[in-house]
Order: sequence, then C-alpha cells, then structure tokens
Amino acid sequence: MSNSLTIALIQTHLSWENPTENRRLLNDKINAITTSVDLIILPEMFTSGFTMNASEVAETMDGETISWLKIKAKEKQTAIVGSLVISENDIFYNRLVFVEPSGNIIKYDKRHTFTLAGEHKVYTAGTEKVIVDYKGWKICPLICYDLRFPVWARNVENYDLLLYVANWPKVRVSAWNALLKARAIENMSYCVGVNRVGLDGNKYEYSGHSAAYDVLGHRIDTIVENQETTEIVILEKEHIKKYREKLNFLNDKDRFNLEA
Repeated sequence: MSNSLTIALIQTHLSWENPTENRRLLNDKINAITTSVDLIILPEMFTSGFTMNASEVAETMDGETISWLKIKAKEKQTAIVGSLVISENDIFYNRLVFVEPSGNIIKYDKRHTFTLAGEHKVYTAGTEKVIVDYKGWKICPLICYDLRFPVWARNVENYDLLLYVANWPKVRVSAWNALLKARAIENMSYCVGVNRVGLDGNKYEYSGHSAAYDVLGHRIDTIVENQETTEIVILEKEHIKKYREKLNFLNDKDRFNLEA
C-alpha cells in the first residue's frame, strides 16, 4: 500500500488509424519518462484515434498492442492505462485496459458510446463499472463520453481516483473542463483526464486540456493546451482523508439503483 501515487499524463497527437506508428510514438514518450512513476495514462483509442473504422484497426487481447503494453509495464515497473479497439467474437469494443507490471490486465468497456458520431452503431457498450485496486489505491477508470454522465461515475465504492481517457474535440472543450472539475468535487476524489491534441482523419481538432484535480476541485497540474507534453503529478492519500473527514459530503449522497 502506498500513501502517494505518482502518475504520468501523456498528452499527444495520434497517427490516424496507424497502430504501428502510434506504438512507436508512445514507446518513445514512455521511454523518455525518467522519473519513477506508478501509473502512465494514455488517451482514448491511442492506437488509432477516435475512428469508426473498427475493422481496420481492431486487435485482440492477444494482439501486438497488448503484448507491447505488457512489455513496457514490466520494463518501467509501472501500470499503463488507455483504450483501444478490441474485437471479440466478431464484436467491437472501445476497451480500456489497465496493465500492471506483473502482466495482469483489468479491462473496462466504454459504457456510454458516443451516439453523435455513431459509435453505438459500431461498438458494443459495456455494462460493468470497474474499480481497480492498485498499490492500495482504488481507481475508477472511464472513457471520454462517460464524463457527461455523473450517475455512472458516482462514488459509491469509496474510490480515490476517477480517471478519464479521451478524444474530446476542441469545439466542446469547455464542457470537458467544467465536468472534470465537477466530477472531482461531487465525488471528493482526485479526478484526472487525459486528452489528445492535433487533427484526426476526419479533420476534427483536439486541444488537449488534460488535467488533474484534487478533491476540492483545484488543479494540481501545469499542462498547457494544444501542446504535446508529459506531466508528472503526485496524488496523496492524506489529502483525501483530511477533507473527507472534515467535510463528510459523501455521507450525505443520494441512494439510488442504476438500471441497465
């Protein structure tokens, strides 16, 4: 168990529908991290960009990218998290994988597929919320559009870190900024969002705005928008404990049952 968690947020451009090039790009960025970190966070669909051409980029859980992630996690002795297109039984998923240094993998399939882009027509939505127990930290990993749905993210598990990986376009980035901060405040947890930068193959622009918020909604990073960067942030258990005990807001949360 660790009282602190050191995380690396990789805000990067992505090569459109090119897993080989994206693995090369991210391999260099991961290798460039010289600080000892516990967790490296990559964007949503980090092998391809946010594409609806699933058949062109889909891999399996035994594919090249998963094998590469296992190798990098072991080499760097850190967990690595991000999402990619996975095919299982002729069904496509926008799947987040949390790869531990041991090679153990926890997976989460995106619950809220982005209907505006037709994601629901290509990818099957997940049905299970996942809590990762890593180094004594309880982490709730979610994907992009999930950010707009606070009930799904509600902290009923007493998690410590709410984590979003995303391809969130510049045109709606004000919502991204507001909702990340809100999720931190309402759940009294750290909230971290990692977004990409650059243009995708559909000419959508992404401006980053990756960020880390503490339980009071204060930013604890120095990430600059529109730039490729790797930011190291340290999260502290004592910060969570102090303000949860002092304010007790989670004790007053509404009780509810979530329907499928």
